Amino acid sequence: MTDTPNVPSHELVYRAARDLILFGELTPGEAVTIQGIVDRLGAGITPAREAIRRLTAEGALRASDNRRVVVPQLTMDQLQELTYARTGIEPQIARLAAVAMESADIDTLEAIDARVNDAIEQGDIRGYLRHNHAFHWTLYAHSEAEILMSTAASHWLRAGPSLRVMVMRADAQLLPDMHQVALAALRDQDYEAVGEAVHQDILQGHAHIAQGLEESL
Repeated sequence: MTDTPNVPSHELVYRAARDLILFGELTPGEAVTIQGIVDRLGAGITPAREAIRRLTAEGALRASDNRRVVVPQLTMDQLQELTYARTGIEPQIARLAAVAMESADIDTLEAIDARVNDAIEQGDIRGYLRHNHAFHWTLYAHSEAEILMSTAASHWLRAGPSLRVMVMRADAQLLPDMHQVALAALRDQDYEAVGEAVHQDILQGHAHIAQGLEESL
């Protein structure tokens, strides 16, 4: 965890703990303790406790009846809810963003997607998850739709730990690259096609999460 000027330490610890969940470094069903966050992030006890409290309130962690805090394991019904929510919101964010983007912005996205592809080729799961997130949120930032983005961020936290199950599946790499489809649509200023590419990207990822959930039953 690195210091950022003018950002309180408790916020830095929260962001670092959130990233552990978002990028699947804490796995579904894994227990999360204050001491574990302290040890893992080099954080103080109070900021670690506050981070766990905030993440539990956001649904990224779950407190069980015995007060044990764990990373939630998605059920098929919850995944269906997430699919409905994400495909309802994120394509619209992408459409709004596409209208505001210029050629240099698309170049930036293209460079991020190259890092996504490199991570896939190298079997770098952590790198893939981080660069994939960067691609979407660099795109979405151009929408300036703060309310929609805040809602979408909570959905990503719910799905993040389970995304690891589909990242390096051999058949996943054979599917159409929806980032490339979105980039081509951005170049063509086809805003509806950008939204549809994001829609299909979400469906592809969730289909593989569903397959992983079925295999674990």
